[in-house]
Amino acid sequence: MSSLIASSATVLPPCGPTALKSCIVSPLASQSRTKPASSRRASTMTVRCDVATKTADSVNAEETELSEEEMEAKAKVGSSIRVTAPLKVYHVNRVPEVDLEGMEGKLKDYVAVWKGKRISANLPYKVEFFKEVEGRGPVKFVAHLKDDEFEFIDA
Repeated sequence: MSSLIASSATVLPPCGPTALKSCIVSPLASQSRTKPASSRRASTMTVRCDVATKTADSVNAEETELSEEEMEAKAKVGSSIRVTAPLKVYHVNRVPEVDLEGMEGKLKDYVAVWKGKRISANLPYKVEFFKEVEGRGPVKFVAHLKDDEFEFIDA
């Protein structure tokens, strides 16, 4: 005589930042069988899956707060800057090399924080420049700089 095994999904109460959901899956055994068809015993299969799901509160708690220095850097986005270090870049179209020292540009982004998390950007400031090229007019390009390679211009 075989028994009927009921399966259900149980949601445990949240304990801490994640809530666990458990599910047990078992195949239903035939109740009308009197003799097994083969010498093997009818097997029952049980699968248990524990899945950690994040609640809205845990997602908000995981977001790291930006340090005071990073908040100041984000606040300065859009400011005008002047390059003070002797830097050369080679990625401007139709110009073999561009010396950035003394050039003025606009701070476009602070890339050391991505999606609320600190990343290890070695050149965290993204700066937009315009270079006058013969026959083409002003060409816009972007360069990444460190904080000690430029100064802010009071406007």
